[in-house]
Amino acid sequence: MKVNQTNRLKYRLLTPDDAHLLFQLDQNPAVMQFINGGKVTSQEDIDSIFIPRLKQFSNSDSGWGLWGCFLQQSNDFIGWILVRPMDFFTEKRDDSNLEIGWRFMQASWGKGYATEAAKQIADAIAEHKVATKLTALAHPDNQGSINIMKKIGLEYRTKAIHTEPLGSAEVVVYDKSFD
Repeated sequence: MKVNQTNRLKYRLLTPDDAHLLFQLDQNPAVMQFINGGKVTSQEDIDSIFIPRLKQFSNSDSGWGLWGCFLQQSNDFIGWILVRPMDFFTEKRDDSNLEIGWRFMQASWGKGYATEAAKQIADAIAEHKVATKLTALAHPDNQGSINIMKKIGLEYRTKAIHTEPLGSAEVVVYDKSFD
């Protein structure tokens, strides 16, 4: 799957060689607030947990992976957009329903980058017909992410307990189907 760059951003799938970018992003407690209560991620956890998980769900033909988001002008890494089948690490994996998520450097918040990137990648998913549904999950208090979900056309469905091998959490679920 190809994702077209925008005037402000360019995108590429992250690889294990980008572990330093994942580590850098996860060092801000504000970035991690709604993910794990604000605990920063160690390089060991990036290398031993997150990179192996990334390898498991990355598939460039289907557009699955972490889409690194970089500023056009400076090539600075500002965050990523996650795309993978819903419930990927469970028995309920659904390749027709893609989960979309995001994590961005705090310095880039409030500038519309996450919304721009999420919309660009959601549009690519629809254009390339790699799924029939798009779903996003967020902590119920994460108004920033909920606003992005609404801006990219997802609609509230329910509150749920999302469970995967790394743990369980209460989430709000937003989704949309592609025609």
